[in-house]
Amino acid sequence: MTSFYTSLNGLKNSQTDLSTIAHNIANAETTGFKKSNVEFADIVANGSAANPRMTQGIGATVAGINQNFSLGSIEQTGRSLDIAIDGDGFFTTRNPENGQVLYTRNGSFQIDSVGNVTDFAAKNLQMFAVDASGAVVNAGTTVDAVVPTTNGAGSELASITIEKNGLINAAYADGSTQAIGRVALATFVAPTGLRPVGSTNWEATGYSGSATYELPGNGRNGQLLAGALERSNVDLAEEMVGLITAQRNFQANAKAIDTATQFSQTIINLRS
Repeated sequence: MTSFYTSLNGLKNSQTDLSTIAHNIANAETTGFKKSNVEFADIVANGSAANPRMTQGIGATVAGINQNFSLGSIEQTGRSLDIAIDGDGFFTTRNPENGQVLYTRNGSFQIDSVGNVTDFAAKNLQMFAVDASGAVVNAGTTVDAVVPTTNGAGSELASITIEKNGLINAAYADGSTQAIGRVALATFVAPTGLRPVGSTNWEATGYSGSATYELPGNGRNGQLLAGALERSNVDLAEEMVGLITAQRNFQANAKAIDTATQFSQTIINLRS
């Protein structure tokens, strides 16, 4: 009976919905996480010569799992290398071992022993090189963010500050400051086409298009908020309602299979 397979598809779809919601809930406290939503589409049994008034539906399928890149709430941390983006841009990181380029909204960075500004997985933050006045030297090329641990006079690094426009300033023990670079933000024509690779990182695909690098504050990139991090954009109340709905859908499809089984059993009993 067609109803068995129609309801079976419904069970699988509800399971996908439940898994997606569970993933969202599990990452409600993950910095820079973006929730996902499952989109469904109906399936019909139809042909070019079929009567459109007799078209029969045969269930539903998962049309896609769409990522929601809406801005999450901003949490003040007071840490100089914590950065939030008040816009649509992404931080860019590069793996120094294999050159892999990834994009993230998690702005929790640190400085290693040789001055590299990295994320927690030791991938280098990308920036634009600048001259002594802080003007960008080559806007078309990004470089690894490296802060000299000592200045030309031999004074040690004292602190790092990052301004709204992305300018990275290093202060040294002798009271001098030095412009290191400006944080490069990436934007995409279709960010929902980015492929998630875990640890709140994404990589570009043919669906997302190539990254366009600009300075913070330009276009829809957004400015930087130093001493702050973007929290997950998961709304737990909304996810709990979705969880209940998905559970009801699962139960309804299971009940439809049970009803179809009873019909089949009745027909078998009539023939016997």
